[in-house]
Amino acid sequence: MLSLLLLSFEETLLMVGVSGLLGALLGVPLGIILYLSARDGVLPNLALNHILGFVINAIRSTPFIILLVAVIPFTRLLVGSSIGTLAAIVPLTIAAAPFVARLVEVALREVDAGLIEAAQAMGASTRQIICKVLLPEAWPGIIAGLTVTLVSLVGYSAMAGAIGGGGLGDVGIRYGYQRFLPEVMLAVVGILVVFVQLVQSGGDWLVRRLSHK
Repeated sequence: MLSLLLLSFEETLLMVGVSGLLGALLGVPLGIILYLSARDGVLPNLALNHILGFVINAIRSTPFIILLVAVIPFTRLLVGSSIGTLAAIVPLTIAAAPFVARLVEVALREVDAGLIEAAQAMGASTRQIICKVLLPEAWPGIIAGLTVTLVSLVGYSAMAGAIGGGGLGDVGIRYGYQRFLPEVMLAVVGILVVFVQLVQSGGDWLVRRLSHK
């Protein structure tokens, strides 16, 4: 059972890590676009902002268990199967990206508008404003948002495991619930709690380091 728990934890770590990374790679640019294209943004484009915002809100408002089922054809197209750890990464990434996008948008909105105006007055390009003003100032908030996303993905990964995604959720359902082994369920919950605590503590530490100016 110990080896099974270790293998399942590795699968959970893979699901959360890869989907978190892919979600950040997709979500951070989306969040920047949302911020830039807003009415008071650097490059206002209300049509783009509203369309992108609608799509992001639609995905965020969809319960994850429904999203898992809805993207099965797309998952099969990408990885050739709708069952397993790799297959679970697809809906996890789709769920993570819009979440990250909104958190990044919020973090960018907290940047002092005076810094942006000063950069524009000095003739900085949009790319320079993003890379040298917005992102450096917003990094603590962005890292905090990514930490929250990773913690959420831990719970989502357990839900994915319940329908064949592997990981600790699969072990908890198959052994803890279906075979009436409460000690296995407690072990799964304990591992997830410790994992979440480590992720949150690591994220908080990184935020504090980045906040020291």
